[in-house]
Amino acid sequence: MERYKFLPLLGRILLGAPFVLSGLSKLGAYAATVGYIGAAGLPLPSLAFVVAVVIELGGGLLLLTGYRVRFASLVMAVFSLATAVFFHHNFADQNQMIHFLKNVMMAGGLLQITYFGAGAFSLDGRASARVGSLTAG
Repeated sequence: MERYKFLPLLGRILLGAPFVLSGLSKLGAYAATVGYIGAAGLPLPSLAFVVAVVIELGGGLLLLTGYRVRFASLVMAVFSLATAVFFHHNFADQNQMIHFLKNVMMAGGLLQITYFGAGAFSLDGRASARVGSLTAG
């Protein structure tokens, strides 16, 4: 299994990069994003915008670097499920159904990271290896 230890890094990149891109696109479209959040009926759309950007951009960057991924991936999984429920609940529209299922699948992958951690190629992995070497000697 040693030869496959790069797979958690690849998984984190495949999950984290789209979140980073989504967070950056929200930063470039403040009014449109706040309007969309308000149209969905959520309270305090401006605050929801900030929360979304922090979770998507910040959480995505944490996944990419492999730092504090257990907490970040749990928050991102809850966020993915919440966005599925609040923004993609019109199952009569096949596109919305696809987006709903995509968010549910992302939450599943993020929960795997929550349980298994960041892997060897991560800041978390380096920190735990350093602690292990200090306690062994």
